[in-house]
Amino acid sequence: MNEKKALVVFSGGQDSTTCMFHALENYEEVELVTFEYGQRHSLEIEIAKSIAEEHGLKHHVLDMSLLGQLSPNALTRHDMTIGQDGAARVPNTFVPARNMLFLSFAAALAYQIGAKTIITGVCETDFSGYPDCRDIFVKSMNITANLAMDRDFVIETPLMWLDKKETWALADRYGRLDYIREKTLTCYEGVIGDGCGECPSCRLRNEGLRAYLEERGTDA
Repeated sequence: MNEKKALVVFSGGQDSTTCMFHALENYEEVELVTFEYGQRHSLEIEIAKSIAEEHGLKHHVLDMSLLGQLSPNALTRHDMTIGQDGAARVPNTFVPARNMLFLSFAAALAYQIGAKTIITGVCETDFSGYPDCRDIFVKSMNITANLAMDRDFVIETPLMWLDKKETWALADRYGRLDYIREKTLTCYEGVIGDGCGECPSCRLRNEGLRAYLEERGTDA
């Protein structure tokens, strides 16, 4: 395995694009992998392709459409309203087993391309209650992947303990804040950049941005 090569799990959103820039700063070779799982907006795939092409990175798009058929959730069902069911422990945007499958397939791809490091933008600080974004889960998947393929992969999570304000600060440190703000797609309603401003993802992203710009002494 090439210790200087990283594979980034990439959606074209704020977090994964910040992770892409992190990888470009810290590794000699970087490739991206995007999963097509029937997500609410196919534009997400196009944005990911566009960013990859703009930066001259090899980009793998894997078909995982079966994932969207396994259970109803608001990220794959257009007839469901995005929100938090008061009786539910997690929001209805939670896709069961998504990160477990993503990391399994990312590890299989890393095995094929010889990448030692797999980078994912999951975060336990601002994670909306998704159980598969927790540090303990990622560590368990790292052990499982290593045992399953007899490799010594490292699953790296640069954003694990950062809130959204700190994630914007990291992007700014790499000189990429404006790029991420304007070119990425995080909005559940499919609006690029600052988004619709109303969905949970936009509120989290924009509140973090406002807090960071205020701390930096810059107007939003």
